[in-house]
Amino acid sequence: LSRNFLFARTHSVYGREKTVQTTKITIIKQEKKRMLTIKNLKKTYPKSDRLAVKDISFELKPGEIFGFLGQNGAGKSTTIKCLTGILPFDSGTIEICGYDIAKEPIKAKMEMGYVPDNHSVYEKLTGREYVNYVADLYKVSLEDREARLEHYLDLFRLRFAVDRQIKAYSHGMKQKICIIAALIHEPKLWVLDEPMMGLDPQSTAEIIAYMREHCRKGNTVFFSSHNLDLVKKLCDRVAIINDGQLIDMFDLKNNEQNKANLEERFFKITGTYEKRLFEDYASQESEDMRPELPVEETEKEDVTPTETKEEK
Repeated sequence: LSRNFLFARTHSVYGREKTVQTTKITIIKQEKKRMLTIKNLKKTYPKSDRLAVKDISFELKPGEIFGFLGQNGAGKSTTIKCLTGILPFDSGTIEICGYDIAKEPIKAKMEMGYVPDNHSVYEKLTGREYVNYVADLYKVSLEDREARLEHYLDLFRLRFAVDRQIKAYSHGMKQKICIIAALIHEPKLWVLDEPMMGLDPQSTAEIIAYMREHCRKGNTVFFSSHNLDLVKKLCDRVAIINDGQLIDMFDLKNNEQNKANLEERFFKITGTYEKRLFEDYASQESEDMRPELPVEETEKEDVTPTETKEEK
């Protein structure tokens, strides 16, 4: 949106005003960009008539952590692969920071960092070589990449292994080097597919801390997870997808009721709800189905010797 103004500079010539210069100034009112906009996304796989993603639409705002939930096969990874440009899609639009992923894929991907659910890295490279390779793709200057790499090596405690070949890394170390490579160009949108899977508590805590720090800078984190407890504690908003359809989307930040009901809501949407998961399981069991407690048997054994002594 723009508004144009004409300003005329005048001065007096023999008591008469004369315009000597006219300057056109354009004041641009910038609309706050959405980090991610998906509209009417549809995706089918070859040799299949079934829609893997069915007309999904949603937006992500700057500075939020957004959780993407669903069972295995619900369409989470397919959606993520479409928005990262890995998979083509049948119809709809996907914009990253205003750039259409189909029409301007390079510009869109320059604004995004992606951590996949599998460690897609060149394992014969060292950690440093791999990060430099990714930095070259994103045209990160030598000065910036070195400064950022030093910061991330300390943050994720990976300095001791950065010059080793990646094939010698543990699961958690590979995940960390993938994260560093995804952040080396300081993306506005950070996309993670099951980032905590198989990580130890220390590594998980380090990644969570930086997800929050990344958002404090005005960036956005979009991640899928099966860990409902983690999502409840970490996310500002959450969406639940089931059978390729976006069923529900709601706020978690400053909403204790939605946090408390997240598990129940998820299980009902995915068709896996069982009342016993949310109530005292023992109270629902019938008396005749409960096994005899070991305490009762012990009491009987203790009584018998006492009675025998008294009889004697």
